[in-house]
Amino acid sequence: MIFPQSSAVLTSGHTRRRILAGGGAVASAALLAGCGWHKPGAAKGLRVAVIGKGATDTRLLFPAAGITPDFPISYAEFESGHLAVEALNSGAIDLAGMSEIPPVFALSSSVQSFSQIAIEHGDVNSQAVLVPKGSTIRTLADLKGRRVGYVRATTAQYFLIRMLQSVGLGWSDIYPVAMTVADGAAAFSQGSLDAWAVYGYPIERAIANDGARILKTALGFLSGNYLLTAHKQAIADPVRADLIRRFLRLQRQAFAWSTAHEAQWAPIVAKSIGVPVDYVRAQFARKSDPYQLRPVTDAAIASQQAVADVFADAGLIPHKVDVRPLWDNRFNPVIEEA
Repeated sequence: MIFPQSSAVLTSGHTRRRILAGGGAVASAALLAGCGWHKPGAAKGLRVAVIGKGATDTRLLFPAAGITPDFPISYAEFESGHLAVEALNSGAIDLAGMSEIPPVFALSSSVQSFSQIAIEHGDVNSQAVLVPKGSTIRTLADLKGRRVGYVRATTAQYFLIRMLQSVGLGWSDIYPVAMTVADGAAAFSQGSLDAWAVYGYPIERAIANDGARILKTALGFLSGNYLLTAHKQAIADPVRADLIRRFLRLQRQAFAWSTAHEAQWAPIVAKSIGVPVDYVRAQFARKSDPYQLRPVTDAAIASQQAVADVFADAGLIPHKVDVRPLWDNRFNPVIEEA
């Protein structure tokens, strides 16, 4: 059984050790090869993080859409955004997509080596609280006193807080268990959790493999804004900044293709994540919004500030933070091209 006190050993340090020990070979290779920042113009390619698999994974999306980048792209895979933030801060990657939440936690530390340069606006119904097959939990209020798994410093923690607040509950009313996605999947499958707040295609796997049920999706609790972040020195380097612009153009084109070709896209995603294609089609059918690239705006900044304030008010970050210094709108002209 997994109890609340176990969360202390299931934090990002534990995950990092798993990655460097071989649990995430691609990520560890990037981290070990990327120690120390490349001198401007020294590398010809772009180093891009991938968080999980699915609708925004350009490793799959570019080939499916018939897009062949004319510059090298190397990918590093991470389980969550806060690990990608660590890789950005270490200079191991140039570009990473993540939710609004990991940068908020980064603001509580002394190092922020990245800027938020664009919005990947998309689906929030692909994030949810799951309950096991046969669970008696029927409403969010039923989570009181239950063991609920989540991924620290991610959308999962944020929408769980918001969901609890919506029914008059607080963080102390549940037994929150901080876990990696992989550990959460194992614990949920083994019956060690009463509920699991998670994002992406682990939801489809849990439904397919364990008979899980969606208690509540994040619709109404998340903005749908996912952030594209870039290392500050990559932005400052003319060579890498140009590669980022080219990548953004390709990404915008690929998102448009995936929206227009869901019938072709679904089997590719299903094969990648290892679930029957019908489950991916179901996820596509319930999505709240298609993915599209959007520029930096005052509304996007205000959205993330509201997220930061929720974490501060809940006492989950040491103090209130100002997110505005993280934003950089220099790539807006590329994103807004016709």
